[in-house]
Amino acid sequence: MEFKQQVTLILNDAMESLGYGKDDLNLEPSQHADIASRVAFRLASKLKQNPKDIAEKIAKTVAIPNDSYLDSVEAVGPYLNVRANRRYLDETVSRIRHETDGFGGGFCEGKIIIEHTSANPNGPLHVGHIRNSVIGDTLTRILKRVGYNVEIHYYVNDMGRQIAIVSWALSQFEFDTSKKPDHAIADVYIRANAELEAHPEKVAEVERLMQLVESGDDKTIERFDRAVGFAVTGIRKTLLHMNVVHDKFVNESDFVRSGAVSRIVNEIRSTGLTKIDNGALVVNLQDYGFEKSLVVQRSDGTSLYTTRDIAYHEWKGEQAERVIDILGADHKLISGQLKAILNAIGKNEPEIVIFEFVSLPEGSMSTRRGKFITADELFEQVEEQAFVEVEKRRPEMPDKFKKEVAAIVGIGAVRYDIVKVSPEKSTVFNWKEALDFEKQGAPFIQYSHARACSILAKAKDEGLWNPATTVDPSVLLEDSEVALIKKMAQFDNLLDQSARELKPHIFAIYARELADSFNQFYRFVPVISAEDETDRNSRLALVDCARIVLANALDTLGIGAPESM
Repeated sequence: MEFKQQVTLILNDAMESLGYGKDDLNLEPSQHADIASRVAFRLASKLKQNPKDIAEKIAKTVAIPNDSYLDSVEAVGPYLNVRANRRYLDETVSRIRHETDGFGGGFCEGKIIIEHTSANPNGPLHVGHIRNSVIGDTLTRILKRVGYNVEIHYYVNDMGRQIAIVSWALSQFEFDTSKKPDHAIADVYIRANAELEAHPEKVAEVERLMQLVESGDDKTIERFDRAVGFAVTGIRKTLLHMNVVHDKFVNESDFVRSGAVSRIVNEIRSTGLTKIDNGALVVNLQDYGFEKSLVVQRSDGTSLYTTRDIAYHEWKGEQAERVIDILGADHKLISGQLKAILNAIGKNEPEIVIFEFVSLPEGSMSTRRGKFITADELFEQVEEQAFVEVEKRRPEMPDKFKKEVAAIVGIGAVRYDIVKVSPEKSTVFNWKEALDFEKQGAPFIQYSHARACSILAKAKDEGLWNPATTVDPSVLLEDSEVALIKKMAQFDNLLDQSARELKPHIFAIYARELADSFNQFYRFVPVISAEDETDRNSRLALVDCARIVLANALDTLGIGAPESM
């Protein structure tokens, strides 16, 4: 980050002295330099000059201060290629060794509320839900690492139609207390839907429950709370298994009971965008580009999920500088309408991260019809297969070790395989590929960390390594050593980019590249077997740096970093 800042300052100084003024430098990674600028392309159209000539003038004008991290700025065609100097490399090594698990981040401030998962409490989380959880949790960890105060919400739909059906079902069918509660809830929910399809006249009983809960009927509220409580207890257990934690479970009913929903409806009325259509209150959002009007109050006076969501977002906007929602692609329309209404009533709008769905090779899923593979079942399958893989590699170890490592590797494989893909791209989760130690997924990154730990442990046992030893990083001159140091130095930059663009896959890809860079170094450079003591100590320190940065990267991705695999 400091290197990038210095490049920006030095190039802008050169451009100002040439009379070009400051401009967006379009700094980006390059195969031919540590960082490259395409600013000459931008200036060419403005100045009506050849971009190659502009780049050459800037490169000749650059003045590099003695205390900077820059070694050279060279014009190659229309590009400005910038290379870092030895000080940059040595200080990277020293800083990692000094800051250890604190290395990386801490350059942002402010409060963010992020909402993710928020699956309806009518059954367990399934594979379709967990991409939301993984993207949301990883993004939370990235935002926390860069320095934000992040509060994580799960918004509980505790009064909608689906919950009314669950509540009704609990009065009609036996609840299996021997099962995990969210699974037992799914059983009665599926039975209830079949019953309501067979006997449509019973739908009126469900609709009556919705009216009673909105009017504040204590007994009905208690029934809804009991139904939701069963499901949420099971869902929380599944999330913890995935290494996902929420700070608050916020009930949508809170905003009805507090009067916030009634107040929001009145605020929406005052915009002049509403009309009554067949007794329902609807909002005309054509000025915001939406042809379809949005219903915010039914003809019977009850509110909709969207209405309550608007009240929830108004409240969130008062609690934090930024509000971020992680939503599936099926929420594109409604999230756009939500933002439009918040804008119309002068409230803060959320930032929306839309993700396409993850599926299994088996196909699509439906909770209502009972056609789904639960996240719990997926984790069980993946951890069983991970145990087989660990057993292959470490047959001499006790089962306790194998099970512990299999759990860490299995969950890591699921999380990484999901988060490595850009949110806007759909993906199919293939557990066999995710667990392949050679495919550069989570097991590959975890194994790289374990390898670094193993190297250091062996050196320590042989009396060759003491972490307190003062080392000389300037002797790390091999290409793979320099490449590894530079890759570790990119930690903050990729972290910053992921946080700014709200795209956790950027950092996930970096973690894989970091592991690959470490393995290339270890493949080509002798470490413990190095004959020169200074070289050996410096290389062991570099291994220690890789261990630290790999652990920090894995932690940021919510993935365990085993010391042995």
